[in-house]
Amino acid sequence: MKERRDKTNYYLDIAEAVSLRGTCLRRNYGAIIVKNDQIIATGYAGAPRGRKNCSDLGFCMREKLNIPRGERYELCRSVHAEQNAIISASREETIGSTIYLVGREANGEYIKNASPCSLCRRFIINAGIEKVVVRDDQNKFRILPVIDFIENDDSLSGNFGY
Repeated sequence: MKERRDKTNYYLDIAEAVSLRGTCLRRNYGAIIVKNDQIIATGYAGAPRGRKNCSDLGFCMREKLNIPRGERYELCRSVHAEQNAIISASREETIGSTIYLVGREANGEYIKNASPCSLCRRFIINAGIEKVVVRDDQNKFRILPVIDFIENDDSLSGNFGY
């Protein structure tokens, strides 16, 4: 008898499938918001509607300028996966929910120590999401309680990136 996939990895598998729509040339994320075992919204990294994606332009400005991960997002063309998922749902739906997040580098490897950027953390906090589940590999994941984003305010540290 085939072993059934656990529910957390099931949702992470769906978020990973969503990431395949991403248009970033550096790395792609997929996100899904789930509440009461119902998928509320999905999101992937891509330029705002109507603008050309990096994959269409053939270059990434942040890559071109050798900007490290987690810095200078004002130069990024993409709306992040978490942001796209959040803006596709009402706050009423996201209060108390979980967001599942999967990221892969351009070479296909899972992003090491993946975590929402500081701006996405603010979106997640304001959306009322309770926890973030981040895939580390095909079967392993981390659960990040959103209360930690509030109590450990990264905007006060003066550190760049993550």
